[in-house]
Amino acid sequence: MTTLAHPGASRTPAGRARSPEDAVFSKIGWRILPLLLLAYMVAYLDRVNIGYAQLQMKQTLPWDGAIYALGAGMFFLGYFLFEVPSNMLLERIGARKTLLRIMVCWGVVASGMMFVQTPTQFYVMRFLLGVFEAGFFPGVILYFTYWYPSARRGQVFATFMSATTIVSVLTGPLFGAILKVMNGVGGLHGWQWLFLMQGLPAVVLGLLIFVLLKDRPADAHRLSNDEKKLVRDTLAGDSSSGRADAKTPGRLLRDPKVWLMALTYFFLLGATYTIVFWLPSLIQSWGVKDVMTVGLLAAVPNAVGAVGMILIGRSSDRRRERRWHFAACVAIAAAGLGLTTLLPGNLAGSVLALAFATIGISAATPIFFARVSDYLPAGGAAVGIALISSLGNLGPAVSPYISALITQRTGSNTYSIYLVMALYLVAGLLVLLTVRSARRAAPQLSLAA
Repeated sequence: MTTLAHPGASRTPAGRARSPEDAVFSKIGWRILPLLLLAYMVAYLDRVNIGYAQLQMKQTLPWDGAIYALGAGMFFLGYFLFEVPSNMLLERIGARKTLLRIMVCWGVVASGMMFVQTPTQFYVMRFLLGVFEAGFFPGVILYFTYWYPSARRGQVFATFMSATTIVSVLTGPLFGAILKVMNGVGGLHGWQWLFLMQGLPAVVLGLLIFVLLKDRPADAHRLSNDEKKLVRDTLAGDSSSGRADAKTPGRLLRDPKVWLMALTYFFLLGATYTIVFWLPSLIQSWGVKDVMTVGLLAAVPNAVGAVGMILIGRSSDRRRERRWHFAACVAIAAAGLGLTTLLPGNLAGSVLALAFATIGISAATPIFFARVSDYLPAGGAAVGIALISSLGNLGPAVSPYISALITQRTGSNTYSIYLVMALYLVAGLLVLLTVRSARRAAPQLSLAA
């Protein structure tokens, strides 16, 4: 698969040998990226399986769409409350112990979702899932800053975050198959098997991460002393142009650009997860009723998005630019979603338009966090990344619920799609304004790493 070719290393012209620096970061990438990529796939499955489970849950737990949307959003409320403390703890005790705690606890809760019978139980379990998973994503982003200089992070973040689009290619068929084939096995509904089978792998992966990964390059026995020095020197040589001043966490919290980035992520993630949660229902609204067929059709846009994410991340690193890459991504997302509203009754056209939108949807987040990591000083990265991520995660706690209410009131998902398009465009505008103000303050700023 091309997404993992030389992870963390820049591409070189054909026939030209890689530099020692490229070789070292490729070696690091092959050691840490595959396992974290797999862990993020499982995390993503446990976040979004409710979108498919509800298709069958509605037959046995006949709640309305607003209950499912609110339950989906409760995850992000728990996530918000515990994300910053988790990242601060990671800096103190290391990534291995932090990720072990996170993954074992969330795996147990994710499997426990199979026992919910009332809306209150549903809300509590979704909230706890967010509490226990809090810190995984910002923790891994912070962990990468310990290993990679900023100039390499665009592609590294894109490779890591491609987990969501790669696994989404399999998500639809996998979820559809479990719901259909396992329904009634052992006296359990298909949705109960869905939660059980996707929670337990997190526990296993947490144990593997603890055993196989190292907290810092200095701890990596597979790197020679010369290789460790190269990594250390490369990280120390990161340009400070355009970064926030090396402030205490308290002063960093008063930086207006940090809050503008958090607001950007609020709109970006709110839009993205609204689409993720309602994608199965959206495809059903196009006249597709079989859950297996819904899953297969959902795989098409995600396959296209996985490729687009890697290529755009690579382009951003190569051109040393984040601002317009991000703006282009959200514009593509909005344009593709808009096209789906113009093609009523055209299933093939709607799927192709959604595939186009998914290119932008998938690529926007890694470009955004490459920009975030470029800006934050090393001393404030743990708090800054977690703060931006946690505040941004309030977006999915709000927007799917609002979308559900709009759809219920209008009887159509068209206006909900307009809402998502607006959220993407506002996120793009905020990044353009935020980065532009940074340029005024530091004209020599290199926007990539």
